[in-house]
Amino acid sequence: MIICTSKMEYPLRSQCKRVQKQVMVNSEKERVSLLFMKALVSRGSVDAVSQQMASHPQYLESFLRTQHYILHMDGPLPLPYRHYIAIMAAARYHCSYLVCLHSAQFLRVGGDPLWLQGLEAAPPRLRLLDHINKVLAHQPWLAACSHIQTLLKAGEQCWSLAELVQAVVILAHCHSLCSFVFGCDTDSDLAHLAKSPNGTPPTFCPFDAANGNANVPQSLKAPSEQITRRRSLDSSCDMVCLKERIQRSQEEQEKKEERLLQTQTLQQTDLEDEEEMLCFADPSHFITDPDFCHQEFARRDEDHLQVLRVQDYSWEVHGFSLINRLYSDIGHLLDDRFRSVTSLPSLHSSDLKRAIWNYIHYVLGIRYDDYDYGEVNQLLERDLKLYIKAVACFPDVTKTPVCPLSWTLLKASERIHVNLLIMEARLQAELLYALRAITRYMIA
Repeated sequence: MIICTSKMEYPLRSQCKRVQKQVMVNSEKERVSLLFMKALVSRGSVDAVSQQMASHPQYLESFLRTQHYILHMDGPLPLPYRHYIAIMAAARYHCSYLVCLHSAQFLRVGGDPLWLQGLEAAPPRLRLLDHINKVLAHQPWLAACSHIQTLLKAGEQCWSLAELVQAVVILAHCHSLCSFVFGCDTDSDLAHLAKSPNGTPPTFCPFDAANGNANVPQSLKAPSEQITRRRSLDSSCDMVCLKERIQRSQEEQEKKEERLLQTQTLQQTDLEDEEEMLCFADPSHFITDPDFCHQEFARRDEDHLQVLRVQDYSWEVHGFSLINRLYSDIGHLLDDRFRSVTSLPSLHSSDLKRAIWNYIHYVLGIRYDDYDYGEVNQLLERDLKLYIKAVACFPDVTKTPVCPLSWTLLKASERIHVNLLIMEARLQAELLYALRAITRYMIA
């Protein structure tokens, strides 16, 4: 009788495990569905980045919470400033996807359309951020006390310390997000959508119209060429909606017909508007000093560029407390992101994940005295190291980085996990350099 019971236990245990696994799968799917529903309610759309991160719902929840906080919740910077800073950050890497996305959001929160003509059209206070933007994007180890002082003591255009900290967080968030966008080839989706046969703008989502977001804001009523382009981007509606608006504005239509010498049809006009919109969202309009780019830290003169040793300035001991004091609660949200990405269940061992993290910090000039860097060469194949470095340091140059051959055996979720690790390690490194510069200014 005992033997019989023992034989029956195995199929019962096996069935129980299958049920538990199915419950976990269903729970994860429900979690992702809930996150997407929240995104639809708050923004009217689910962006491509969130869809790719959906294979890791635990991390996605942490990411969306942080992003929503810095872009939409209470803070010292007005909403249009936040999205314009995001545009400036994404433009440094020529990331058309994020530039278009934040251009649309900038207009939705009441941003001045003229600012989107280029950086020279933005207020002087925002233009002052340009230098620290390019430094943090390409050579973050150059961030210095003098950069902070310039921004905080710029006369009438000066920034407050709280405003600067929020701006730095947005810059670092978007710089690192560009790495994920290019690593997952999201930016190529923009070109695909731009060639859509129905003239659909890149930021189009059918949920926009369903949620009543297809109305033209009051700031877009003036009939000008730039505003026509902007309205196409901001409304995010399909060609039918666009035709209806054009028909309701006879004066605007006549001006278009005059520009085209009455030789093109209304559909051709719509397509031209979309082409103008793409030029309007050209990242190069928000970039100065395009030759300033990534340089190898290891090849620099370390007499002038001191290595950032984690024992002297770390996120856990120094960065977290400072940023949380100057920008309430953001430290906890960022810390949760860092912990979430490293604790995700994965085929990758904890040693491999640590090697990826520390390697990114290494190429950016950050050293851990208690880490054996020989593990990096043991655990990371050469092609994987090349990929990690490209995505973390100069994703705009690679555009679509060549994936390591070893990735062919991995699931999509595992590849996305690696890109998440790259993004978060890059984010923490940039924050460390920026916060160290702020700390030096405060104690000077």
